[in-house]
Amino acid sequence: MNIYREISEYIPYNAQEEADKRNILAFLDKYENAFERENELAHMTASAWVTNKERNKILMAYHKIYDSWAWLGGHCDGEKDCLKVALKEVREETGVKNVKPVSEDIFSLEILSVDSHMKKGKYVPTHLHLNVTYLLEADENDELFVKEEENSSVGWFGLDEAVEKSNEKWFKENIYTKLNKKLREKYEID
Repeated sequence: MNIYREISEYIPYNAQEEADKRNILAFLDKYENAFERENELAHMTASAWVTNKERNKILMAYHKIYDSWAWLGGHCDGEKDCLKVALKEVREETGVKNVKPVSEDIFSLEILSVDSHMKKGKYVPTHLHLNVTYLLEADENDELFVKEEENSSVGWFGLDEAVEKSNEKWFKENIYTKLNKKLREKYEID
């Protein structure tokens, strides 16, 4: 997989994705360490909108840093296979074993601002996550567990309920709503 090519070939869904695609590619052209957290300005991350087989539920975790229910994902930390990162993060954050891509294609692109915070006793300055999102499917009967250092709860929610559970206004209105809209359009869900 060549993530630069995949992002280049990705057809943006809306103006937000069009602008973010352009800026992600420009950042990748400029910074060799774009996949490393050491780039404190911005770095690549991978997220997952995890649905069940019926496409009517979303798997989320209650994220401690953001004090909100959120999608799943994490830092690439040098890995350039963003789908691999998304799958790994879903398994680590929730305990699900049976998770797979609905498609290996990028489902969404976004640049996300991250406010400064403390992590493991270390100050992390405000920065950007250059994010690639994949649509994944997990078995909702798999046993779930909490990854104590990152989240305090994990659960399945109906599509609209998943959006409403978030405390982050920007994510609710611009990311999660968009992901559900794309899911509903692609799979003709009411």
